[in-house]
Amino acid sequence: MTLTYQAEVCRIRDLTHDVRELELALHEPSRLSFKAGQFISFEVPKAGLPQPVVRPYSIASPPSIGDRVTLVFNLVQGGPGSQYLYGLRTGDAVRFKGPAGSFYLREDSNRRMLCVATGTGIAPLWSMIVSELERQSSQPVTLFWGLRYERDLYYREELDGLASRFPRFSFVTCLSQPGPDWTGVRGRVTELVRDRVTSVRDLSVYLCGNGAMIKDVTALIQAKGLCPIYREKYY
Repeated sequence: MTLTYQAEVCRIRDLTHDVRELELALHEPSRLSFKAGQFISFEVPKAGLPQPVVRPYSIASPPSIGDRVTLVFNLVQGGPGSQYLYGLRTGDAVRFKGPAGSFYLREDSNRRMLCVATGTGIAPLWSMIVSELERQSSQPVTLFWGLRYERDLYYREELDGLASRFPRFSFVTCLSQPGPDWTGVRGRVTELVRDRVTSVRDLSVYLCGNGAMIKDVTALIQAKGLCPIYREKYY
């Protein structure tokens, strides 16, 4: 059921030059029950319009942390939603509605899990990955994450930490336009799917990011066989 929540900004962290992490402490109601991958919505004013516009943002924190909500989003020039969120300061009161969305983690302990993200599409997948790793399962969880430049990298320590704590989790971060000193994987995230996914047997796929990636990865996976594919297009 969708409710209106009152919360307070309790932490702000700049992850890159244009990506910010915002943590909200819930006041009323004091806890949010949601499925990993779902989103909340803010009503924000927009110049020239008499009524506010609604902007959804995926929850990056797992459902096991019900008294706080973490958002990860990028700054969009002229975007009323990101301008509003970027303008918030620690201690500010906010209101939002939620949870909502049909893009969420399915309970299927018999399937391997592949998450593919571009940019801040990592947000709902982060919630899903952490939630899945909290479960008592032995099935592998893999993340392929595509970014552009070295300056766009974040969550490196967090990803290394998950991989060290949970042997069944692995990840690859690739850059499509890296500098000459980049020693990691180069290219688009679709190339990772093409080259490294050898079988879709017992696989569930979760995609989040730009529409071109989702279209291409869906085609690549379907060419390898049939398996569940869940998608959330950001732009």
